[in-house]
Amino acid sequence: MGKKNKKDKKGKGVEKTAAKMEKKISKRSKREEEDLETLIDEFRQLDAKRTQVAEVACSFPSPRLNASLSSHPEKDELILFGGEYFNGQKTFLYNELYLYNIKKNAWAKLEIPNPPAPRSAHQAVVVPQAGGQLWVFGGEFASPNGEQFYHYKDLWVLHLASRTWEQIKVTGGPSGRSGHRMAVCKRQILVFGGFHESTRDFVYYNDVYSFNLDKFTWTKVCPSGTAPCPRSGCQMATTLDGNIVIYGGYSKQRVKKDVEKGIVYTDMFLLKNEGKEDEDKWTWARLNPTGVKPSARSGASLAVAPNNRIVLFGGVYDEEEEENIQGEFFNDIYIYDMVKNRWFAAKLKECKGEKKKRRRGTKERETVEEANESPETRSSTEIVKEVVTEDGTVMTVKQVLNSPDTKPITEIEEEEEEEDDEDDSETSTSIEPCARSSAMAAIKYGVLYIYGGMFEVGDRQFTLNDLYCIDLHKMEKWKVLVETDPKTQEWLDEEESEDEEECEGAAGGEDDEEDDDSSEEGDEHPAVQPPESYSEYLSRTESYWIKVAKENMGQNAKEKKTLKVAQAMAKTFYDSV
Repeated sequence: MGKKNKKDKKGKGVEKTAAKMEKKISKRSKREEEDLETLIDEFRQLDAKRTQVAEVACSFPSPRLNASLSSHPEKDELILFGGEYFNGQKTFLYNELYLYNIKKNAWAKLEIPNPPAPRSAHQAVVVPQAGGQLWVFGGEFASPNGEQFYHYKDLWVLHLASRTWEQIKVTGGPSGRSGHRMAVCKRQILVFGGFHESTRDFVYYNDVYSFNLDKFTWTKVCPSGTAPCPRSGCQMATTLDGNIVIYGGYSKQRVKKDVEKGIVYTDMFLLKNEGKEDEDKWTWARLNPTGVKPSARSGASLAVAPNNRIVLFGGVYDEEEEENIQGEFFNDIYIYDMVKNRWFAAKLKECKGEKKKRRRGTKERETVEEANESPETRSSTEIVKEVVTEDGTVMTVKQVLNSPDTKPITEIEEEEEEEDDEDDSETSTSIEPCARSSAMAAIKYGVLYIYGGMFEVGDRQFTLNDLYCIDLHKMEKWKVLVETDPKTQEWLDEEESEDEEECEGAAGGEDDEEDDDSSEEGDEHPAVQPPESYSEYLSRTESYWIKVAKENMGQNAKEKKTLKVAQAMAKTFYDSV
């Protein structure tokens, strides 16, 4: 009895400490949020002047990250809302609404009166009722200098059929936060985690709230079992049997005064629904998946695929070394089977052209062996040549000469390769999104769409607005739907504005003072020589891009990271030509 009471007291003590911390932060951030509320009200007044719905065709949205991309429940469309953009000096927040028509490959901006205020790091889910609904909760607004934050706790619904925004003013919901995660489970919306940050303090959450779509009421859910540590930016998905899967996430801890340490989580949890239809009874359980698991990362993008699977794309892992933080960005795909509790790395299937060459090469080797063993060729001459390539690799070339009427084997190989290269030049070129984090992901009809996001080169941040897709059933190749030129990326240095042109995009980053032959057009980079593939271009120019990467990252940067940044820059430049 005494031990049990002791444990209960300890549990209540943890809850009291968390409550005190949140109250402390709430007081400190109140003044900041009051200042930002004035700025937010100005945006609302401007939006209030809009009285009619307008759909305007556009090329594509501006660069952004931490927006929401959702699949329309009844149409062949994707819905993009909100997001943020940073140009080195100023932070921009958006409340724009865009529709992407999948069949037409066309963007349109949808202007609707009285929308939610500008925000990023919010969450949005779609509900297939009344012509389709988009529910939006929370998020954050930042001052232009990015030093003050306002965290929303409002709930909105976009009625897609009537094209009207409606704010659902209900009490009892989660506190203001961003970086939380949200999922639809039967007739309720579940919200988990997130964080709240002020100038001097921060707090991370691991609480769970449920919004009933029939009663329009909030309920704080208190699951039994051991909950995940407080975190933001985790991945959250609903299983077919009405449970919730949680993976990964990120949080900060204060090691000592003015010293913070980031923690990247790779654990997995199952929030199991054990209640009846009108009963909120949930239990936390730890998951130990098998298979090939993703490496530690934050800022990954998640979408729920057919066949009860989760698709994870990209992300970043930041290595903190004293005061220096270096990020390793990813563009890989991992798939989690929620039925088998198993991860596996998704790989693109081999191009037909590569398969042909491999099969042809096998047959030719067999032909050479037969020719060497047959009596007719005992008097044939075998010539061995050693060729040294540009990168110092020594290649041995064997040439078998038969009668004067017979062509050398190597000559036949060259002729066949030329013919096949013409047929397979398109299929052999690998196209894929560059490595990035905080991108937006959505799945429609088994096709994964990736939009925008960001990556860093040295101290510069590049925000994207390209659009890629890949058929998850075939897994053959990425398709570029919207290609943008990163050389036009704006970046304003805080100290030296004259260095703007140094950030001509991910393709450049070169130092104009050291390159006398540089030009505004970016033509100083090694030119792509058609019809060479990306791998051929990289092999020829890798040393150059490593030099450029070192100039941006500094000579003390790790060799592995420098190489990855160099390859990303080369890939971006190759794709932009």
